[in-house]
Parts: sequence; C-alpha cells; structure tokens
Amino acid sequence: MSVDPGTDPQATRDGPPSPAPGAEPDPGPEGAGGGRIVVGVDDSDQAAAALRWALAEGVLRQATVEVVHSWSPPVSALPFGATLIIPVDEAAVDAAARASVDELVEGALADVGAEPPEVLRTVLPGSPSVTLVDAAEGADLLVVGSHGRTGLSRLVLGSVAMACVNHAPCPVVVVRAPREG
Repeated sequence: MSVDPGTDPQATRDGPPSPAPGAEPDPGPEGAGGGRIVVGVDDSDQAAAALRWALAEGVLRQATVEVVHSWSPPVSALPFGATLIIPVDEAAVDAAARASVDELVEGALADVGAEPPEVLRTVLPGSPSVTLVDAAEGADLLVVGSHGRTGLSRLVLGSVAMACVNHAPCPVVVVRAPREG
C-alpha cells in the first residue's frame, strides 16, 4: 500500500509513520540508538566526503558508524592478460592500512561539531565491493563515495559504488565530494 505523504500527516517518504507527539521513538532492533551505518573508505576525496557524511548521519541517528577499508595484494600484469601476485608481508600491509584508516577517521572526527558517534574500524583483505556488501549485512545504511582512487569522474558512478548500489542488503547513499574551484 502506498501512502501519499501530502495527505497523511504521519507518513514520511523515508519510512514508517512518525510516533505520536510525546511518545518514545522505537529504538529499533539494535536497542538504544539508531543502529549501524557502514561507510567504505580509501584514500580518495570522495571517500573522505562519504566518511564525513556518515559521521554526521551517525550523530543524527545516534548510530554506530563502521568504517570499512579493504586491501588487495599488489598484482603485476604479464603479457597475454596473465597476472602475477607479488609476495608481500601481509601483516605489514594490514598494519599500514589500519594506520591510514585511523588517521583518516581521527581527522574526520575532529570536524564533528557534536558528540561523535561510536566508530568501529574494519580493515580486511579482499575486493572493496564484496567486502562492503558483506559488511553491510544487518546495517541500516551503506555509505560510499561516488568514485575511488581511480576516480573516472566522467562516469556517473565508480565500479565499487555501482556494485554496492546493485548488491547491498540495505539502502545505499553515494556521496560525491564537492568540486573545487
């Protein structure tokens, strides 16, 4: 059944009717607070904008914000389409990724004017889109930047953002960093 928000004062475009004035809001399945927001980050401006947006939304919803980053071992291209995985110290790569995520999160939290939401950090090896879709299981919202490090700005969405929009088990917000200049 569809309800026109213009004719029903209790209906909203984004969800169920609002509670009656003076009634306690339903805290939802996560208990007190507004659940969990997952945000994917890398070292792009788009991801930084997505993180700032997710933190602000976390404040509004009183939700936990889970910052997710994935990394893949370096690969070298060989003739005829073959690839070679270059052996690396995965613990060192993981530690560097965690340090980078910590720096990014701490910088974004410094910009939060209100009491910041609880922030979880998840760093995993794997494909960014698969990692984000898996992490979003049970989340209320998945937030991604419109483009990652490869950032082909002429495209409407980057490949990770598009995969998340198409496969996430929850609503997805795609954030585009403001243009400079």
